Amino acid sequence: QVQLVESGGGSVQAGGSLRLSCAASGNTDSRYCMGWFRQAPGKERDRVAAINLRSLTTDYSDSVKGRFTISRDNEKNTMYLQMDSLEPEDTAMYYCAAVASATTFWCPDAKADYNYWGQGTQVTVST
Repeated sequence: QVQLVESGGGSVQAGGSLRLSCAASGNTDSRYCMGWFRQAPGKERDRVAAINLRSLTTDYSDSVKGRFTISRDNEKNTMYLQMDSLEPEDTAMYYCAAVASATTFWCPDAKADYNYWGQGTQVTVST
């Protein structure tokens, strides 16, 4: 069983930065994929970034590529999402997620493929 707890959300002006954290408890060893998803009101929950813990290969959606960075601290069992150059369109509830994976480099894109979720943290970007 895996428990995930997000923190670090808040309100920021456009162009600013935030760092989200996802603390994991339970068994999240290298056989997992972990990802960050976001959901704005009335929209689908979409993956913005993921990391395969076997190889630390990362992947980003086109909308955040070059602005967001996903990383993992194994000693702290914590995943991060550094968000720079934030835009009002980044306003959403952000969720971390995890799934056991047999792959080395690839992580699933769909939310249905992840079976562990945090409670979410709100990010609001104003103009």
